Parts: sequence; C-alpha cells; structure tokens
Amino acid sequence: RGLQAAAEWLARAQDATGCGGVSAYYDATKRQWAGAYPETTGYIIPTFLRYAEFSGQHEYRERAIRMAEWETAIQLPEGGVRAGTMDATQIVPTIFNTGQVLFGWLSAWQQTQDARLHDSAMRAADWLVAAQDPDGAWRRYASPFAGQGANTYNTRVAFALAKASQVLQEPRYLDAAVRNVQWALTQMQPNGWLQNNDLEDNERPLTHTIAYATRGILEVGSIAADGALIEAAARVAQAVARTQRRDGALPGRLDSTWQAASRWTCVTGNAQMAIIWRRLAAETGEHAWKAAAERANRFNLSIQKVTATDEAVRGGMPGSYPRSGDYMKNRYPNWAAKFFMDALMLQLQAG
Repeated sequence: RGLQAAAEWLARAQDATGCGGVSAYYDATKRQWAGAYPETTGYIIPTFLRYAEFSGQHEYRERAIRMAEWETAIQLPEGGVRAGTMDATQIVPTIFNTGQVLFGWLSAWQQTQDARLHDSAMRAADWLVAAQDPDGAWRRYASPFAGQGANTYNTRVAFALAKASQVLQEPRYLDAAVRNVQWALTQMQPNGWLQNNDLEDNERPLTHTIAYATRGILEVGSIAADGALIEAAARVAQAVARTQRRDGALPGRLDSTWQAASRWTCVTGNAQMAIIWRRLAAETGEHAWKAAAERANRFNLSIQKVTATDEAVRGGMPGSYPRSGDYMKNRYPNWAAKFFMDALMLQLQAG
C-alpha cells in the first residue's frame, strides 16, 4: 500500500510540470509544486521501470520513457545535464546531475533500444570521463547550488559510469569509476567516516549524502568484483547502523565520531541506508544486515500519509521528520519517494 501510494504521488509530481519531467518537490507551506528537476527525474526512470514490472501497471513504463525522452530533449550540447530545476536562471552542466540522469538513459535504452537514448547515455558518460581529474576526483563542473570542490558523494556518479560500462560495453567507463572510488577512499578516516561528503556542512553530513557515497563504493566494488571496496562500504554501513534509533530512524546528520548531529531524521537517508543494508546482505551473504533495513522501512512507512485528503501530500515522503527539520523543511522531495519505493521493492521481492 505504501509503495503504490508513493508511485501515485510521483506520477502526480510528473503531471504537475506538464513537460515529462518530475517536479523537484511539493512545498507544503507555499502549497505549490517546484519546477521539473532533471537530476532526480533521471534516477526515477529505473524506479518506475522496475515498478511497472513489479506491479503490472504499464502506465509507469510509459511515464519512465517520457521522462527519458524529455531528458534527451534538454541535454546540453557538450553531453552534460544542467544543475538545479528547470526554473533556475543559471544553465550550467554539472557532474552529479549528469551521473544521475545517466542511470535513466541506460535503463530506458535497455527497455526500448531507442538509438537516441543510447546516444544520450554515451555522450553523458564521455563527458564525465573527460571532466575527471587524473587522481579520479571531479573538481570541475560542481553544482552552483551545492558545496564546491571535490565531493566523496560523487561515487554515485562513479556507480553510474560502472553501470554504463556494463550496458554500453565500454571498459574505460569502469576504469574511471574505480579511479573515483579509490580517490574517495583517500578521504576516509580510520573509523570509516568520509570527509567532503555534504551539500553544505562537511563536518555534519546528511545521512542522504553518506548513503550516496556508500552506495557508490559498494556498487562499483560489486561491478568491478573488488572485495576491498565492498568491505569499505560495509565499514561505513555498519557505523551508520549503530546510530539507528529503536524506532528505525537515523539521525539526519552525523558528525566525524558517528554521533547524532541533529534531532530530526532525514527520510531519504533512512530509505537509502535500507537499500544499502539489503544490498550488503545480498553481496556478503550476511543476513544480519536485513534487520536494520526492515526497521528503517517500517519507520518510513509509519510517517507516510496514505489517506491524506490533500493529493499533493498523500503518498509523498517529507524531506525531514518532523517536517520542520532542517533538510527540505516542510517540503516533499521527489527523491525521498523514489528511494522509499526502491527500498520497499527490495524488501518485497526478497521476502
């Protein structure tokens, strides 16, 4: 029920823009939808394709293909994807957003074999490789709307490149992905904490960006068959698991000693960590990871309003809980619903 409600909310967020892209968020204070967001629309595509297969509701496949075609229509000439939402005044390509849309083009091309989507994916991947520094970090083309400099959460871009190496049969994409993860591990402290890993406060990163970085390390390790990378991801995931509250929620921010640095929880981070714990169970065969994942999902389900009369809220997931928390305050971001769906499908399919 929670999964279907989230899917229906994301469908309404797509319809709110009228262009094929998905609205970045619903602002409950202003009672309005934000503009279409290329970055997160990109990674909603594989979620909707998976949900169409999972639920048998083919409407979601059609919606995903519409998103992918829209992304191709707005791709920048050099191959990158623009920062921010479509109503942002500054139009510049950015590394992170390009990586996230790459996920969408790859999954949509696998479904459709549409040559335009293949071309978009190749151009995006080539642009990412060309923009990478020799040590594996990305220092150019940072988003003007997030923290500048080299960020460890860009391992999620590396994950997209590793995926591209599989789908497009191009080994140099995997080489670039591994180089980035190896750079990120130079930012890891002995206790597993990653430096330069937040959108605005590197001393107290969000569980959202901690999860971005961890998932990137894990998935690149899996695709490259590198056990040391999987082990590094497990170290971070274990440290985060130790901070989980009895109700299943995680602190929204964590400091360099893995202590809670906020009283609210980041709902997206909860869902992303549930995915990581499930993936680690699959990769390592250690089923103990599943309990933390199920607790996180149960908490997120408990705060989802599936019977709200307001359609802009019903089925959506808040940025923070309580909703007045500092991350996406009083807003329902599309990426919270996306990762929530992914986490629930993993749990339902695994049984």
